[in-house]
Amino acid sequence: MTAATPTATTATITVGVLALQGAFSEHIQLLRRAACRVARAGSAPSATRPTFSFAEIRTPAQLAVCDALIIPGGESTTMSLVASRSGLLAPLREFVKVRRRPVWGTCAGLILLAEQADRTKKGGQELIGGLAVRVRRNHFGRQGESFVEELRLPFLGSDGDGEPEPYRCVFIRAPVVEGVLGDRPSTDSAREGEDVVLAPSKAAGDAWAREAEVEVMARLAAKAEGGDEAVVAVRQGNVFGCSFHPELTEDARMHAWWLGEVGKAVETRREREGVA
Repeated sequence: MTAATPTATTATITVGVLALQGAFSEHIQLLRRAACRVARAGSAPSATRPTFSFAEIRTPAQLAVCDALIIPGGESTTMSLVASRSGLLAPLREFVKVRRRPVWGTCAGLILLAEQADRTKKGGQELIGGLAVRVRRNHFGRQGESFVEELRLPFLGSDGDGEPEPYRCVFIRAPVVEGVLGDRPSTDSAREGEDVVLAPSKAAGDAWAREAEVEVMARLAAKAEGGDEAVVAVRQGNVFGCSFHPELTEDARMHAWWLGEVGKAVETRREREGVA
């Protein structure tokens, strides 16, 4: 059965979830809950509040009408291979690095959005790029070494005491951000002796990388004595990535926060383009 292509209207913000492999249906469920949360919390008149629609994305035609996209957790190598066979890699790079639409990658999605990632298999995999960072896969170990950590994430807002309510972060074979790259991230040299995969350059000079700095959004305390804190969430302009799996919790706060950011970005773009 052929998947339906979502349709875009000026009154609706279309958010896609890449549905090639991984936890895409879980994201859709939380997005629907988050949209209700955003609608209840909005201070604008109901007639002017954004209306969201959500769609599973498997083809370039479906991606073309999206205003924003989530790349879910799963197997980054499998996602890359299926995207390549589906003719989606080039449209995804266009979406992220040229059209600069809001994109959120969780776990495997963070790896795919990185400009550099360590190579774990012969031949590595292709990356989409869009975050000027270097990522190390499986930083905390294998599947059996998965864990849950409650982190306070200030960008989600605070409770009545002025402190953000802890957020349950699920880490499964999770990557971490090892470092921030320079103005031309896809041509930066890797660390001496390391074998890394590089995302191909898309825009001339990758001008997107100079338009916004990489902002660290969350850190995880070292799991071993004497170790460094791990960077587990970053943002660069409209591109956001995290090491953990928000889609595997019942907490819709992060999805609600991201939808709010999407709404602001889409409103700004439509005003610039003269779209009602």
